[in-house]
Amino acid sequence: MIEDLIKIVKKVSLEVLKIYNTDFDVEYKDDNSPLTKADKIANKIIIDGLKKISPYPILSEEEKTIPYQIRKNWDYFWMVDPIDGTKEFVKKNGEFTINIALIHKNRSILGIVYAPVIDKLYYAQKGKGAYLIDGTVKYKLPINSKLNNFTIVASKSHLSNETKEFIENLKEKFIKIDLISKGSSLKLCMVAQGLANIYPRLAPTMEWDTAAAHIIVEESGKKVYLYDKTILPIDYIQDNSLKEISYNKENLRNPYFIVT
Repeated sequence: MIEDLIKIVKKVSLEVLKIYNTDFDVEYKDDNSPLTKADKIANKIIIDGLKKISPYPILSEEEKTIPYQIRKNWDYFWMVDPIDGTKEFVKKNGEFTINIALIHKNRSILGIVYAPVIDKLYYAQKGKGAYLIDGTVKYKLPINSKLNNFTIVASKSHLSNETKEFIENLKEKFIKIDLISKGSSLKLCMVAQGLANIYPRLAPTMEWDTAAAHIIVEESGKKVYLYDKTILPIDYIQDNSLKEISYNKENLRNPYFIVT
């Protein structure tokens, strides 16, 4: 299905970039998060495309009212974030992504993340590795095996006090630290690629924000761990037996997590 998904996200990108390059209007949802015409168009193209290639149900950020009593019986389903990083889309900094994941028994098993402005496409399938298509060149992840300094990537729009404290605690363990700010699911992809050692997310996210990039992280040999304030920051790097986040919960909000 990867080739089909690539065609879908490329089709979406053509339409959303038309809007991105204009002075578009911005609406606001009940939770004060932004919504644009691009979110709605991207959602329709993705859902129409998925229905043509698969019989599985679809859960999208823009169509998330399906009751848990129905969802809990799903064996396979698609998890969609038509535009992840709408704030980045509105700011026109190029750091928004299009995200599609296939979930099986509460785990992400296939995912695609595409950043249209910078033309970087990440994808992975369980047991088959993770890849980056950068323009016309394809790489197997991870690419960067060693960074000069310990590198932390953090949210550009949602840097919480808990995250700042977590980063300060890491600074006590490493002499030199680089801190990079990035928007959308690109932060998880940076860890998968080897451009960052760790991504602490101690602020709210929803399942569709992480599902596609989660399998890319896993297939690159990394993990998405549940955050536990009783665990020292350094232990997330040293201990690979910690609990991981899962999907299709009754409450679709993710717990805090650490990618490393």
